[in-house]
Amino acid sequence: MGEITLPRRMFLWCMALIYLSAFVSLYLQIPGLYGNEGLLPARRQLRYSGKPLMEQLLSSPTLLWLGPRLGLDTHTAMELLCLIGAALSLAATLVEALRGSVVFFCLWALYLSMYQVGQVFLYFQWDNLLLETGFLCILVAPLSLIGGSRGVREHDGMTFWLIRWLLFRLMFASGVVKLTSRCPTWWGLTALTYHYETQCIPTPLAWFAHQLPVWWQKLSVVATFVIEIAAPFLFFSPLRRLRIGSFYLQMLLQVLIILSGNYNFFNLLTMILCLSLLDDQHVHFWLRKADRSPNSESRVWSWLCYLVELAVWSLMIFGSVLCFDLQLDQTKSGISSRTAFTFHQFNQFLKTVTIPCIWIGVLSLTWEMVKAMFRCACVCGFLKRFCGTLQWTVFAAATAAMFTISLVPFTYIEYDSNARLWPGVRRANEVVNRFQLVNSYGLFRRMTGVGGRPEVVIEGSNDGITWTEIEFMYKPGNLSAPPPVLTPHQPRLDWQMWFAALGPHTQSPWFTSLVYRLLQGKQDVIELIQTDVSQYPFHQQPPAYIRAHRYRYWFTRPQADGSYPQRWWRRVYDEEFYPTVHLGNTVLESMLSHYGLKDKAPPRTSNTAVAQVVRGTRGRRWSITQKSQMNRRQWRKKRRRRRKERTVKMNWRRLKKTSRILLVMMKRKMMNEKRTFEDKPTHHLISKLNSIINLIGCLYFI
Repeated sequence: MGEITLPRRMFLWCMALIYLSAFVSLYLQIPGLYGNEGLLPARRQLRYSGKPLMEQLLSSPTLLWLGPRLGLDTHTAMELLCLIGAALSLAATLVEALRGSVVFFCLWALYLSMYQVGQVFLYFQWDNLLLETGFLCILVAPLSLIGGSRGVREHDGMTFWLIRWLLFRLMFASGVVKLTSRCPTWWGLTALTYHYETQCIPTPLAWFAHQLPVWWQKLSVVATFVIEIAAPFLFFSPLRRLRIGSFYLQMLLQVLIILSGNYNFFNLLTMILCLSLLDDQHVHFWLRKADRSPNSESRVWSWLCYLVELAVWSLMIFGSVLCFDLQLDQTKSGISSRTAFTFHQFNQFLKTVTIPCIWIGVLSLTWEMVKAMFRCACVCGFLKRFCGTLQWTVFAAATAAMFTISLVPFTYIEYDSNARLWPGVRRANEVVNRFQLVNSYGLFRRMTGVGGRPEVVIEGSNDGITWTEIEFMYKPGNLSAPPPVLTPHQPRLDWQMWFAALGPHTQSPWFTSLVYRLLQGKQDVIELIQTDVSQYPFHQQPPAYIRAHRYRYWFTRPQADGSYPQRWWRRVYDEEFYPTVHLGNTVLESMLSHYGLKDKAPPRTSNTAVAQVVRGTRGRRWSITQKSQMNRRQWRKKRRRRRKERTVKMNWRRLKKTSRILLVMMKRKMMNEKRTFEDKPTHHLISKLNSIINLIGCLYFI
């Protein structure tokens, strides 16, 4: 692989942006999720037992243990850490000199601190992926506080290789779990006929993608399997064009996912991992700059590489046709496809390739280490050579350790291979497991919502007779509301509402807390549902009763004449999800006690100077936001009125200009006939016509 200076710099800059979006998105939701009057107060996760600080940090690694020493309660300390993380990531985004190991270590520690108390609202795979990638950034970034990412170190290729290995684990596992789960929709290649309408928060383009013919949806599933299972093996190819080809395949998949679904920063982070497949030469090609590296390849070697690459791509196409029985279907004017292998055959394939995958990784990493060692040996000057060799030793040990412990979650895809790992490797993984250094991945193991996407609709009432639906800002509810575009923000309550709809409410204890807070009329929780208070139906008085029903939602279809329907969704009633409750209700009180969601005593509020500054920062932010939301309707009316005025003025100018042209044309015509314009009675007629036009224009303007 060639030089990786530019891809590495791009990677570190993009990671700073991802951290920024993650911290800001989480900061906006802390009061409603983790505040003292939130859904799952974070203070319940930290038990101050009087143990030494270091012992507490080792048992639960979070900087929130320092909160009491600063006079802060837990959720205020969370806000402070989020503000620090957002400020650090913003500074690293703007100033390259701050993209060093120390800054990325701070960002990783701050997000890990949030993760430790985040409970169900932070237990997503992209949170794990951000923590693992963030820790690798500490190894990839320059080892200095202020040094930037421009400096080139001999071991950079070795540490940057870990990003490629993480990308391989992510993509390969994501493809494999779809088949090992035995989901009939993935095996029948029909998953995408349900996916677009059943994903958590679709985009408007998902409606159009859902209307595509079935044969195209099946072919898209085949392409997904090829990109996620077969293409990742090209990540370790010694031929750079194969690596670059696999890079564009992965980017294509991620872009299509972003266009059709709102998955916060997950797909953006995956695209950033793909930068590890590039080199400086290809980045120069993007920038239309001449490549300064000399081309030492002979013509024979170049042609040989072309033949090998052609053979690899041909083999992938042939394997796809063979495994999925791709054939032209002239009756449907498309391509028919079906899974031409069994679960047992695929399981045998996994057993065959899992251990070789590990050895491919070992050989590729060894090659990178050897290249880095030779670079250190070629450095001029004894002192520089000694320092470079010392750095190589430290980073080679760290890289080998990270690769070794990552084998445990990687082999979860095939348990026989996992059992063959050395027990010491599993013990080492257990020791560092609390730090989320390595994780297992695999999204959409099973396709949900085959019989229509389940959706929980909460209803409130003041008298128990007339019920009003409580609409969320982002998740489907209103049949006429278009799907939103949210990337990279993640509304975590809306996401958990999607998971809650897949089972009974007893599997989501936080839902009882949501009902309880809505009955109390807690503003922080309401703002998770509607930041525009006027859109919340009970903004003046909390509801006296609350219940929840489960509906089945489907995308609407185009009408028979080809026109688009007025609504995006259609739905049918399914069943009761949560019984009717009110404050003091025995059912509600028993569930609150059972789940430990009710406080025995009111929580303490810190009033130190630091706490007041943190609360003041949020207070200023919310005052500005609420003021803008209250005036949003007036601003829209004013904007429409201004547009109308501009349109009227423009039409008046056009009318006036047209009348002038007509007058000039008539005058010229009369001059050509050698008549005097002033002496003719036509002059009075034209003058009156001009006056009438001006009068009509004035009335239209008014």
